[in-house]
Amino acid sequence: MSPPPPPIVSTVNLVKIYQNGGVPVPAVRGVDLQVEAGQFVAVMGPSGSGKSTLVHMIGGLDARTSGEIWLDGRRADTLSESAWALLRRQKIGFVFQFFNLVANMTVADNVELPALLAGSSPREARERREYLLGELGLADRADSAPSQLAGGEQQRVALARALANRPSLLLADEPTGNLDSRNTRDVLRLLSEVHRDGQTIIMVTHDARVASLADRVVSLLDGEIVDDGTVGPARRRPRATAGDVVELRG
Repeated sequence: MSPPPPPIVSTVNLVKIYQNGGVPVPAVRGVDLQVEAGQFVAVMGPSGSGKSTLVHMIGGLDARTSGEIWLDGRRADTLSESAWALLRRQKIGFVFQFFNLVANMTVADNVELPALLAGSSPREARERREYLLGELGLADRADSAPSQLAGGEQQRVALARALANRPSLLLADEPTGNLDSRNTRDVLRLLSEVHRDGQTIIMVTHDARVASLADRVVSLLDGEIVDDGTVGPARRRPRATAGDVVELRG
């Protein structure tokens, strides 16, 4: 019998301490976290609890002070910046509360670029972009500049961009934080659909209704995990459908 695959994410005694005028400020204190392939994990906690810092460290956007980060069985925290950049290009998608789209590129180019950088052919990148924008109701905005889009549309483009290279891991930091109910439904519907297809997701959110779409909720307080449990009865039902999202938010 072959051994089970390693977790998509594993952190060991992960610590982040910021310096504020020479005064150490702990943000994450010794977090041990494992996320298996295909899980949808919501990370919750009050402001300042270390949620975003934890997710940014997992994605290599913020260097850890100490501890270990393993991605797909490979130790990542010791990688150089260029090696981290390559790993993100190949395996990690990001969605932030603020959209971070490239202003001088069209919507189509914003979505296609990550797939091209990850090695997709132009045809594959275009087909992936057309599918994602179609799913998010943005097919007719492909030639628009980000500045021509409303905030909710920009966030949907950012989500399409994050999924363009079919990442092993999707990291989402408050992806619905600036959206109204209708745009929240659209974003959550696509997250639910890609999760149902096997996408691994770690999502920071302050909204318990959004977190209820996840398989598992990890709660942080003062940089430490204080609760970690599944949502509902072991949650291996058909994962949240569009109807679930409408009911949730509607």
